[in-house]
Amino acid sequence: MSTTTGRELRELVVHGVTGLPEVRPGDDLAALIARAVPGLADGDILVVTSKIVSKAEGRVRRAHDRAEAIAAETERVVARRGDTVIAQTRHGFVMAAAGVDASNTEPGTVLLLPQDPDASARRIRAGLPVRAGVILSDTFGRPWRNGLTDVAIGAAGVRPLDDLRGRSDGYGNPLSATVTALVDEIAAAAELVKGKLDGVPVAVVRGLAHLVTEEDGPGVRPLVRPADEDMFRFGSSEVLFARRTIREFSAAPVDPAAVGRAVAAAVSAPAPHHTTPWRFVLLESAGTREKLLDAMLAAWVRDLRATGFTEESIARRVKRGDVLRRAPYLVVPCLVMEGSHTYPDARRNAAEREMFVVATGAGVQNLLVQLAVEGLGSAWVSSTMFCREVVREVLDLPESWDPMGAVAVGHAAAPPRDRPPRDPDDFIVTR
Repeated sequence: MSTTTGRELRELVVHGVTGLPEVRPGDDLAALIARAVPGLADGDILVVTSKIVSKAEGRVRRAHDRAEAIAAETERVVARRGDTVIAQTRHGFVMAAAGVDASNTEPGTVLLLPQDPDASARRIRAGLPVRAGVILSDTFGRPWRNGLTDVAIGAAGVRPLDDLRGRSDGYGNPLSATVTALVDEIAAAAELVKGKLDGVPVAVVRGLAHLVTEEDGPGVRPLVRPADEDMFRFGSSEVLFARRTIREFSAAPVDPAAVGRAVAAAVSAPAPHHTTPWRFVLLESAGTREKLLDAMLAAWVRDLRATGFTEESIARRVKRGDVLRRAPYLVVPCLVMEGSHTYPDARRNAAEREMFVVATGAGVQNLLVQLAVEGLGSAWVSSTMFCREVVREVLDLPESWDPMGAVAVGHAAAPPRDRPPRDPDDFIVTR
């Protein structure tokens, strides 16, 4: 295989390593590989299937129930369909079954991923007689594409990424987003000669000596995308739980387009009689937010004084309710009863309004969830419901618009506090 970079012509040779014995716990993989590849040279890259590393490190478990092993290795469930689980491991990898594998191992056992794949790669490299790079590979599925491919889950002595940002292509166009995952490309190329059924767990890649480094290097850590940069972090099993109440916000500005997308999600909620009972007032002006909150505060203090609260108690309550002032963006969801039915009795009319209130709540929930998907924190606060006339006056809203609280929006200044676990059985009655 020939590759060109600029004017330089490179030859890339990949061959599988045969003759390796069945690996057992405690085996010295570096010694086994060195004996199987007597011609191993400086600048070669070894690609080692993680399964034999797991075997050598004793990461084999008796598991009559594979689901238990998957649960034990799972940091968070990203998606679930039937028996298939896509999970994030403690390493940060998102993969099927949290990397727990029941293939190429004795019946009744499963293989777990190495505890620290980068450290495993470093140990193998240190035991080799030459200056070679080492990559540990495993099989991953890919969103939006059928089929599996091998990627790197551990590495030592190999440059993991090639950052081309800031350079220009052959036509002079600047590259602004191109970062090549070198170790993943090498792992995938090696799998072509290893195969899943051929019993060839190691491949030698020759011709990429320029990627082999003196130091062990950072391993695969640079390839694991940080959570705050991951646009696809939330899977179908966790998107609802991504919504958390945020009360402290950073000074970072809020993108109005992101809020607009959240409103689009809100108005997809179910509603009675094919109506659209939601209206959303977006307070993007700091002056407008301050004017509204000042007027609401004055109304709130008047109400508290009228009901006999002391000035000290009022001050404490005002401080606790200050989350709206700390947010750089506010949304005021409103209920409208357009399209509702009118009945001759009060009971049915009350039920009609309740239906519209429930629909508005569904819209607000959609809004909050989509804000979380957009990377924004939020807090729903009911305060506008206690001074509806004031809100309508300050924001110049129609009399028919019924403010249903306010949503503080912004970038979280700190992670939300842990939420106490809730057992759904505590909230279920079965008949």
